[in-house]
Amino acid sequence: MVDFNALINGVEYGWSSITVNIGGVPILGIRGIKYEEEQEKENIYAAGAHPYKRGYGRVKTTASITLLGSTVMALKSNAPMGKLHLISPFTIVVSYLPKNGLIQTHHIKMCEFKKTAFDWKEGDMFKEIEFELITGEIVDKTNN
Repeated sequence: MVDFNALINGVEYGWSSITVNIGGVPILGIRGIKYEEEQEKENIYAAGAHPYKRGYGRVKTTASITLLGSTVMALKSNAPMGKLHLISPFTIVVSYLPKNGLIQTHHIKMCEFKKTAFDWKEGDMFKEIEFELITGEIVDKTNN
């Protein structure tokens, strides 16, 4: 049974407690990361008006990462033919490192960039670029 009321030393996870690595390299020019996992579920009906059982299907994962323009340019300079979508599948490791709590680590596996888009406007002093990723699975690890 999961205890949903448990406190982790009264510490909440925040942006300042997150580190992100791609291929073992810390990404400092990151402005955001989003990932989710969803499993297909369906009620199965038989006799009566209520579900008799439940069927379970595929697990789907999605992710996106938002990087500063300088980080994107650095990644492009090391990418095959300067194209992010040609980089081989990689793992993104997101670690939550609160000062007085449990370390949570999520491994987003088989990531690949789908496209690169730039959008600059007059007056921009920096650029955030969000990338949609194709992903495999998300593996959660907890360390005490």
